[in-house]
Amino acid sequence: MRPPAFRSSPSNPSLGEIQTVPERIKDMPYAPAIRVEAPGDLLFISGATPSPLYHKHPHELSEHTHPIGIADQTRLAMENIKTILDHEGLTWTDVVKVTKYLTDMRDMDGMVAVLAGYFGDWTPASTTVCVNQLSTPGARVELDMIAVYPKRK
Repeated sequence: MRPPAFRSSPSNPSLGEIQTVPERIKDMPYAPAIRVEAPGDLLFISGATPSPLYHKHPHELSEHTHPIGIADQTRLAMENIKTILDHEGLTWTDVVKVTKYLTDMRDMDGMVAVLAGYFGDWTPASTTVCVNQLSTPGARVELDMIAVYPKRK
């Protein structure tokens, strides 16, 4: 028998946040694990940067002018992802996994603060990786996500 999840997603009851030490939840900007019960369909969201979601390939650098600050760059990346979630009828609380790529780990707190503004108290599983550079000059953050569609009733 599995223990109950700490809490379920308000938009998708088949998603359960796992917290092994619930009294320490305020110390964590992410869940140690997310359980997907009787999974629905999965949505894999490609990496989003502060660049426009649709841009030319090969890149034309004029399409990739980024703000300097990590908060503004993170906001642009999240808005790109939001267009995909909205298109698919999903919300931030349907996201179960976030992979965050930063070019400077000192940007983590600023990025996490912006993410919290979108996710609220929902904390998907998360990984942060520091990379040498991203796809366009000046990009400091890239985010990819996995979301789960709620089961149809």
